[in-house]
Amino acid sequence: MRTPGAATRLVGGLGEIAPAYDAIFCDILGVIHNGEGIDPLACEALRRFRRERGQVILVSNAPVPSTRIASQLAGLGVPSDSFDAVVSSGDAARLEFKARAPGPVYRIGPSFDAPLYEGLDLEFTTGADAVFIACAGLRNMPDDEPEAYRDELEDLAARGLEMICANPDTVYRRGDRLVWCAGALAEIYEGFGGSVVRLGKPGPRIYALAREHLGAATRLSSHRVLAIGDGPATDVAGAAREGMDSLFIGSGIHGLAASEDFLARAVAVLDEHRVCGTYASPALCW
Repeated sequence: MRTPGAATRLVGGLGEIAPAYDAIFCDILGVIHNGEGIDPLACEALRRFRRERGQVILVSNAPVPSTRIASQLAGLGVPSDSFDAVVSSGDAARLEFKARAPGPVYRIGPSFDAPLYEGLDLEFTTGADAVFIACAGLRNMPDDEPEAYRDELEDLAARGLEMICANPDTVYRRGDRLVWCAGALAEIYEGFGGSVVRLGKPGPRIYALAREHLGAATRLSSHRVLAIGDGPATDVAGAAREGMDSLFIGSGIHGLAASEDFLARAVAVLDEHRVCGTYASPALCW
């Protein structure tokens, strides 16, 4: 595992390092689109890797089923031949919820998170009979603030309920603004002594799901898989935990793409999170 302070190499494009890898686990938001439009150069880079090297599995902390993400990508214009499969923290969360059904469950999240729970026979409650919390996000996204939940979370923590966090991200970039995610609530909850199970990156479950999509290459050595993403605490930390190299993308949540001294600023961000990317690049391109 690489450690803070180790050298992070600046690369101008994926083509420089592609020969060292047989598969890619690539983040979505902040890498191939920003919630409003796609990055054509990123899509083309993934297409070329598939054509010349191996498989591309998109790995997202979005708290929705991967089938829904695939539909959203098509709607945004992401070419279908730029990836082989999609896995999401929503997929991992659904497996966890199914194992805990019927609950009852105390639900925190926006109204549009309904697909996360479809067909799971969960019983939702606002009363004291809940046995765990399902957290998919803030209720009034994108305009809500985590601090508004502090009293509610303190009360839930005092009751000893475990939180199942379906999106470990604290923020994501939507166009020019940052939007708070479920991970921000999970951090507050832990501050009150609450127990949290995070079902996306950097935890192991989502990577296990991603490996299932590699087919005959399922047993591919971790050092032959490259993780790409803009999240130090999720993408980069998860890659290190799995024994994979990582490519940190600066154009996502940290907005470093136009920085004059990009590498120094990227390393500073990574060090702040006590992780080290193998490589760093302002944006994903070939």
